[in-house]
Amino acid sequence: MSQTPVDPVAHNRLAWDRQVEEGNEWSRPVGPEVIAKARAGQWSIVLIGYEPVDPTWFPPEIAGRDVLCLASGGGQQGPVLAAAGARVTVFDNSPRQLAQDEMVAAREGLDLRTVLGDARHLSTFPDASFDLVVHPVSNLFIPDLAPVWRECHRVLRPGGTLLSGFLNPDVYLFDAESLEARGELVVRHRLPYSDLTHLEPAERERLWGLDAPVEYSHTLTDQIGGQIAAGFAITGFAEAPHHSDATAGWLSGYFATKAVKAGSGH
Repeated sequence: MSQTPVDPVAHNRLAWDRQVEEGNEWSRPVGPEVIAKARAGQWSIVLIGYEPVDPTWFPPEIAGRDVLCLASGGGQQGPVLAAAGARVTVFDNSPRQLAQDEMVAAREGLDLRTVLGDARHLSTFPDASFDLVVHPVSNLFIPDLAPVWRECHRVLRPGGTLLSGFLNPDVYLFDAESLEARGELVVRHRLPYSDLTHLEPAERERLWGLDAPVEYSHTLTDQIGGQIAAGFAITGFAEAPHHSDATAGWLSGYFATKAVKAGSGH
């Protein structure tokens, strides 16, 4: 399909700013009660769906750790980890998403900084800057993943951990209108999928509007194999249903991985 070229970084930056304005559930900051519990040692975060991350995936002691929350704005994971005692940097492509983290940090007196940018380019951080990278479901908005994994590996210290959540690419097989309007699973698209190559602008506009975020399915080779190619060892795997649509009764819509950089450090 021939379409007017779209800069995915610029487009999705504006699109996610709008998602914040519209109250997207992943843009709603945590409340004071969540922060109070985290300060008392009772905390959890999500990578996929609504399932808390397995506590054993984290370093034995999160307090004092340098943590990068990558493409993780919205005032959720970052403030919780900061309240638990971590030194947190939240990196996101959307200024409005980062503003949610800044709001919680100011409200709660948290030591948290925010950085605006493209997850494929982390040159603002020196090598071996972090003990942990938290990357919740968000790379569906990034056109190519290899640079993301390489940069995560570079900025982690030896023995550091990358926790990633991502969509099962099979959810993109199905016709969106049939799925969203009638809950029907109608196989339509060849994978890997992109909104820009698989849908005409008129259909995108009818379904979600042309200012909605642009999505990419990616392959499991790019998601999991890409982490391995970057130098990580996959040491944990989890899955969860995509509760917001009819795929939940048939397959796991979300996957999560724990990946470790070789070396000692934890």
